[in-house]
Amino acid sequence: MSSRAPQVIALLQGGQSSEREVSLSSGQGCTEALRAEGFTVHQIDAGPTLVDDLKAAAPDVVFNALHGQWGEDGCVQGVLEWLRLPYTHSGVLASALAMDKTRTKDVYRAAGLPVVRSMIARSDAVRAGHVMDVPYVVKPNRDGSSVGIYLVMEANSPAPEWDADMPEFVMVEAYVPGRELTTSVMGDRALGVTEIVTNGWYDYAAKYEAGGSSHVVPANIPPEIAAACEAYALRAHAALGCRGVTRTDFRWDDTKGLDGLILLETNTQPGMTPTSLTPEQAQTAGISFGELCRWIVEDASCAR
Repeated sequence: MSSRAPQVIALLQGGQSSEREVSLSSGQGCTEALRAEGFTVHQIDAGPTLVDDLKAAAPDVVFNALHGQWGEDGCVQGVLEWLRLPYTHSGVLASALAMDKTRTKDVYRAAGLPVVRSMIARSDAVRAGHVMDVPYVVKPNRDGSSVGIYLVMEANSPAPEWDADMPEFVMVEAYVPGRELTTSVMGDRALGVTEIVTNGWYDYAAKYEAGGSSHVVPANIPPEIAAACEAYALRAHAALGCRGVTRTDFRWDDTKGLDGLILLETNTQPGMTPTSLTPEQAQTAGISFGELCRWIVEDASCAR
């Protein structure tokens, strides 16, 4: 980061991933907040002319509001490193690790964090029959926002039906019953615990459509579970080598106490839409949306 305070922000949004619409929503909200904080913001819809667009904007900092593949998997981070532009959120390695669910679990295990049994399987094998005892979950190994997730709850459940965009290999992991919990980390600070309440699976619609889910923040859970979520989220953030803001998701089987708490994944670029969890947790912790966006910008760096 330059020694002077950043004034000009290039905000990356959109892109071509399956999470394009979420990114556009995040980007618009952050643009409005940053402008209200006094920054000059140039919105860039990340595409083939990205390098030229960034050179034309000549920013002090790049605010990465992209989601999904290419935007949060280390690829665009590598471009920004090459251009020697300070950028927000995690660096190349942490972004790549966190986007790969299998490698994330490997890092969690090495750090002593609780995870469930999982495997990588060919998509055609998953459609042909059970590759794991039911119940289990099928999901892309490298995607976010609950895109392409299928639950197989019973032995006679039909094979998952997916379109041609499903990758050749998918992750299959044991289904964990219980409650959806999540904790955001801001630097070296955990922002609390939210419980996400839905009528079913916390899928794309539940995450982003109005009324799709309700958030209880702070979560109505025992203090020892809340403390564990915060401690685990901080450890996950550090173990993956993240910086800036992240959000770690949990499932908690409340019939098993602390033994029922497991980590699902860490999101290195949490959504910043009107229904997103991290801004809501920050607000509960006394940090306005504008203050959160300003902090993210001022935390930006390069070569990490």
